[in-house]
Formats: sequence, C-alpha cells, structure tokens
Amino acid sequence: MRNYTHPDVLGRGVAEGWADPETDPTRIDWAPRQAAAAIPFEVIDGRPLNPFAPTGIRYGRNQLGHWGEQLCADAVVTATDEDGRRWLVMIERGDGHGWALPGGKVDPGETPLAAAIRELREETGLALTRRPWRVMPARYVPDPRASDEAWMVTVPAAVDLGTVRRADLPTPVGADDAKQAAWVKADSYAALLLHLAAHGGEVFPAHRDMLAELLDGAAA
Repeated sequence: MRNYTHPDVLGRGVAEGWADPETDPTRIDWAPRQAAAAIPFEVIDGRPLNPFAPTGIRYGRNQLGHWGEQLCADAVVTATDEDGRRWLVMIERGDGHGWALPGGKVDPGETPLAAAIRELREETGLALTRRPWRVMPARYVPDPRASDEAWMVTVPAAVDLGTVRRADLPTPVGADDAKQAAWVKADSYAALLLHLAAHGGEVFPAHRDMLAELLDGAAA
C-alpha cells in the first residue's frame, strides 16, 4: 500500500492527544524536530523520511500518530533468583499485540530515563527510582504500525535488582494500557519465548530484535 493513515489517527488520536492534528506534513516546521531527533532523518519536499525506509507504506502515518520520529523509552528490569535463573518484567499489551517491555512515549521536557521509570510505574506499579539505572543508546523500533513518514525510536533503560529469592520479587500489576504484568523467565531470548508460549503468549513484534540482543548479550 502506498498511502495510508488509519482512521483512528485522525479521529481518536487527535481527540485524545496522541496524534499530530496537522494532516499535511509540509506545513510542519521540521528544523526543531530534526534537531531534537535521537536518530537523524531527512526531510524531502517538506515530508519526513524514515531513516529505515521502506516500510511498505510510502505516504501517511499508518497507525502511528506522530509525523516523523516519536521518541519512546523502555524499562528493562531484571533479577536473578536463588537458583541462578534470570527474570525480566514484561507486560501484556492491552491492544492485543503481545508481550513487551514496559514503556511508552517520552513527554515534552522529560528525559528518556524519567520516562522509562514513569512508564514502569504506570504500567506495573513498580517504583524503582532509587536504583542505579543504565541508559542505553537510542535505537530504531521496527514497529509494524510505522510508515515511511512516521516511526518510533526508543531509549532502553536497564536496572538489575541483583539476586532475590523468587518469593521476594516485587509483584508487578498490570495497569494503564497493560492488560497484565509479570516476571518472565529470561536466561536467554529462547527461554523467554518458551515461557511466554507455555502461557499462550508471544513477544510484541517491535521488541523482538531488541530483546534478543539484550538477553543474549549482543547489546551489553
């Protein structure tokens, strides 16, 4: 499909504030957005170009609300139990797209770390503000809802709780736009997939590459 914007973007998205109300990207002042971008991108004839295009949709926003780059942050919370097994906090998305890291959009004036900690609290109830977090480089999100003119970039922020008895792990509770939240076995990406599959779940497509790299050491 060459030109597509989901009706929810122009309807519910604008009404709820998660979508740009401007329907013509050539009327946007792109200089500030390009200067603030975590991953540089071009603007051609007044229209933004996804640095990882093509996506299959050349014009329009597909299912995303923001023209150009939307900066997000994800919380990577791990712990090791008394048997040496690694666990990872994940949420089941309320939109039916599977299991993902807690995370979401970075608000104006907010740092990615602050956004990751806030989203973790909003989606799981876990407040880990006094822990030593590690902020990782921004990375492109291969989100199936993106287009050549609207895409996601995320900054992962990681915190490890160390060795904790399984019974003493803080209990995550799904809230906000998370259907549920849980600790998932994550000694490796393959182990995570097996754990989710055993409970009828799968990984959110946009987080598959990132989780594989984080859990298997390539992004350490």
